[in-house]
Amino acid sequence: MTHHHTQENSRRPLYTPEERRRRDESPWTLVQGILAPLQFLVFLISLYLVLRYLATGEGYLAATVSVIVKTLVLYTIMITGSIWEKVVFGKYLFAESFFWEDVFSMLVLALHTAYLVAIFTLDSQAQMFIALAAYSTYVINAAQFLIKLRAARLEGARSKTATGSTLAEVAE
Repeated sequence: MTHHHTQENSRRPLYTPEERRRRDESPWTLVQGILAPLQFLVFLISLYLVLRYLATGEGYLAATVSVIVKTLVLYTIMITGSIWEKVVFGKYLFAESFFWEDVFSMLVLALHTAYLVAIFTLDSQAQMFIALAAYSTYVINAAQFLIKLRAARLEGARSKTATGSTLAEVAE
């Protein structure tokens, strides 16, 4: 069976009422809410260290450690995010509402993992360029999730407004 995710996503809300309830009740939602900004902070520090190394040739160890830490935080947020997705949508990955974000996340993971391999196989400059490629995909993926977060908030506000107006109409 072929799925046309863009067409289905335009018709289907991000969360059904039951999925929204599970999302709001899940402790994994809070975990994601903590890990996402933490990962962004680690990314900013690491990006600075990588760019400093590429510009000056100094600070290789600090840059390397920072990319490894960023990668470990990424793995953590991906694992806990998969658990969150299972709790909310019943699937560990590629739930309809987050299908394309999850697809792109696989590229982000692949590039971060390629960096770890590069530590043992490539020269330091090549390693840092792989880190920058990984970071570029991370920024795009983070933007995807921020857009979905905003859409979910707008959808939730519309849902509350619709429910409120329906209740007001019934009361009249």
